[in-house]
Amino acid sequence: MKIRLEWYYSPAKTKQSFFMKSDWMSVSSALMLSDDLEKTGRLKSVEFLDEHDTTWTKKDLQKFLKQLETEPHDVSAYIDGGFNVDTHQAGIGLAIYYKQNNKNWRVRFNDTFELLEDNNEAEYAALYQLIRHLEEMDVHHQTVRIHSDSMIVVNQASGEWPCYEEHYIKWLDRIEGLAAKLGLKLEYELIDRSLNKEADQLATQALEGTKIESVIEKM
Repeated sequence: MKIRLEWYYSPAKTKQSFFMKSDWMSVSSALMLSDDLEKTGRLKSVEFLDEHDTTWTKKDLQKFLKQLETEPHDVSAYIDGGFNVDTHQAGIGLAIYYKQNNKNWRVRFNDTFELLEDNNEAEYAALYQLIRHLEEMDVHHQTVRIHSDSMIVVNQASGEWPCYEEHYIKWLDRIEGLAAKLGLKLEYELIDRSLNKEADQLATQALEGTKIESVIEKM
């Protein structure tokens, strides 16, 4: 989660107050800046706002930072979808990397979907299943980095390209709605297929009938 500060302060030798606004920064950096401003003795008021324009108190941010140590954070995910044109069955694969309790973890998961229309819809199904999985992991109020080799999904989901296909729009609405509910900011990166082999293999295994769901500590 990124935070920006808005504050009023009074310079020395004047009673006039000035409004200031910071750039986006991490929660810990925002709290440090607030402490430094308070030490000047010229701070009149300060507000902490996240990327959804939600206002936080300093106490709430301190509590959030403490909880973050024991909750999944620094989340990065790889997603892929496969599609069988004969059966209209899709296989999706997810590889999720994160930190928790000062350790590095990896989740691997795959699944199948029925009656989809094309491969791009399979990619959207993978993205939606990722957000649902993050909800189950209690990932919330933070930035999640999503890596995909689908140019359509990355550009449409990030807003770079418009989306006119009705069956894609339905997935986008569900994805954006759930991400907003969890307070997640989704950052997308288009990668080459050669860098997405793990998620691709999981999607292929799902289509072959091999289901996988695992959590391991990464050394």
